[in-house]
Amino acid sequence: MSKLECPAGTVLFRPGQECPGYVRLHEGSIRVSLTAANGREVVLYRVGPGDVCLQTFACLTEGRSYSAEGVAETPIKGEILPHDSFRRAMASDDAFRAEVLGAVARRFADFEQLVEDVALTGFDARLARVLLRLARHDVVHATHDALAAETASGRAFVSRRLAEFARQGLVALARGRISLLDRAGLERLAADER
Repeated sequence: MSKLECPAGTVLFRPGQECPGYVRLHEGSIRVSLTAANGREVVLYRVGPGDVCLQTFACLTEGRSYSAEGVAETPIKGEILPHDSFRRAMASDDAFRAEVLGAVARRFADFEQLVEDVALTGFDARLARVLLRLARHDVVHATHDALAAETASGRAFVSRRLAEFARQGLVALARGRISLLDRAGLERLAADER
């Protein structure tokens, strides 16, 4: 097992790269995203302590390379279990296998929610959910491009909807910063399935 420690912003893997082993994260967060040929990005999920990266899991179980990018959102600390050790632990360690498969099941539920949000939920509800999820002390530090990646949409559309949110008094906009002015209003909007 090797130690994993790196600062925020570190690219941990890219499409086409081989997987070094199973990552067990102790501290921090990794953002996993896909980027299309036209440059449009969508955030698939985040990996935190106790979570599993489906990209890594697929690489280890199917012998393939990464198809998405993983970036440390915050400083991270953890460990990497090499391929052979991962396979042995999955075959012989009931507690480890239960931990990994439970994490895969939770991640699958996250994907179901992502598909439901994109396919069945109105955009304003998706945007409100993202703002509420990313807010720290009622402030979101994110560009419109980053919010477009979080909501699987385009930057221009995000900008228009944020301007409407501001007009309604839900948020206040500044460069790279969105202040939540009406958290209850955003929560009502986030609960709207239309």
